[in-house]
Amino acid sequence: MLKSVLAGSALLTAAALPAFAGEIPQAIRDAGKLTLAINATYPPMEYVDPETGGFKGLDIDLVDALAEKLGLEVERTDGAFKQLIPALTTGRTDFILSGMTDTEERQEAMDFVDYMKAGAQFYVLTDSPIQDPAELCGKRVGTVRSTTYPGLIEAWSNANCVEAGKEPIEIVGAESSPDTRAQLRQGRFDAAVQGGETIPFTSAQEGGNVYRLIGEPLTEAYYGAAFRKEDSEFRDAVADALDEMIADGTYGAIFEKWELSSHALPAVMINGEPRE
Repeated sequence: MLKSVLAGSALLTAAALPAFAGEIPQAIRDAGKLTLAINATYPPMEYVDPETGGFKGLDIDLVDALAEKLGLEVERTDGAFKQLIPALTTGRTDFILSGMTDTEERQEAMDFVDYMKAGAQFYVLTDSPIQDPAELCGKRVGTVRSTTYPGLIEAWSNANCVEAGKEPIEIVGAESSPDTRAQLRQGRFDAAVQGGETIPFTSAQEGGNVYRLIGEPLTEAYYGAAFRKEDSEFRDAVADALDEMIADGTYGAIFEKWELSSHALPAVMINGEPRE
C-alpha cells in the first residue's frame, strides 16, 4: 500500500481553524489532518506519478486545496476501489473523494457533496472497426466490477440489444481501470466502459491516440465526496469550503489545469440536489 503525507498550509490550532456553516469533527481538528483512503488507478482523477512515486490528479489537487483552506494536512493511503466504502464505514477514512459516482443506491448509506459532472461511456481501441455502440450487441465489454458500470451496461444492453431481438452484451468484470484497459489491448474485450472524461488523458498517457470514445454517455452523473450519514456537519463544512473555492477561482484553476473545465459545476450539490 502506497502511503503519503502531503502538507497543506501551516498547521493551525483548533481555535484558529476557519469557521464554516458546518463543523469539522473535533478528532480531525485535534489530529490536524484529513486521513483519506483513495484508489490511485484512475487518471486524471488520481494516479501514481511513475517518475516521482507521488500522487497526482484533479482529486489530489482539489483535496490539497481544500485542506489548505481548512488549515489541515492530508494523509493518503492507496488501496482497491472496492475497499473505499468499507474504509469509510469503519472510520479508516474521514471521507471519500476518489472518482466515486453519486448514485441513489449509495445515498442509502452515505451522503455526497457533488463536485464534478461525469458520465460512463463506451470506448474501443483507436484502430477498432467498431464505430457505434449498437455494434456491441453480442460482444464482450469489460469494466471494473466494483463500480456502477456493470449495471449501466446491462441496462443499456437490455434496452438496445435484447429489446431489438439481438444478443445481449457479455459483461466481463475487471479488477481496476488499468486492468480493464490492459485486457482491452490484449484483445480479451471488444470494448470497455469508463468515465468518458478520463479517456483523452489516459489515451495520451499510455503512448498516444490509444483509445476512442463511441456513442453518448450511458448516463449523466456526478462525482461526489462521500460522507457517513451521521457526519452531516462535517459534510456541510466541506461543501462550504468547496463553494468558497469555486467563488475565489481555486476550483476553476484546478479543472483548467486538468483540461476538464467542461465538467466543472457552478456550485456543489448535496446528493444530486442544489444546496438550499
